[in-house]
Amino acid sequence: MGIYIFVSVLVLIACFFQILIVLVQNSKGGGLAANFTSAGQTMGIRKTADFLEKATWTLAASILILSLVATATIPKKTREAGPRTSIDAAVNTREIPTLPTAVPPASTTPSSGTEEPNN
Repeated sequence: MGIYIFVSVLVLIACFFQILIVLVQNSKGGGLAANFTSAGQTMGIRKTADFLEKATWTLAASILILSLVATATIPKKTREAGPRTSIDAAVNTREIPTLPTAVPPASTTPSSGTEEPNN
């Protein structure tokens, strides 16, 4: 159970950083780099955009991998436990209704003529 919680917390942290990095980026490519107009910056505008793009892809990949690891480390007693809610209990105990058997259609053969019309 401990590793599952640890991996789940890592997923949440990676998601938080992913949100921050996506919000910092500009849809037109300026983003964080647009705020730094000084020519003497240590990191240039292009390097900032490259860093943000690499960070986005790295975090996306890490979220994917951590989600798979979290799924693999779900404690077995949680998976094999009985119904957790009243809805699960109702679904598990409800009987499936059976459909009525089909009734054959009425005979369409012509009558022998012994019956009189109802005119």
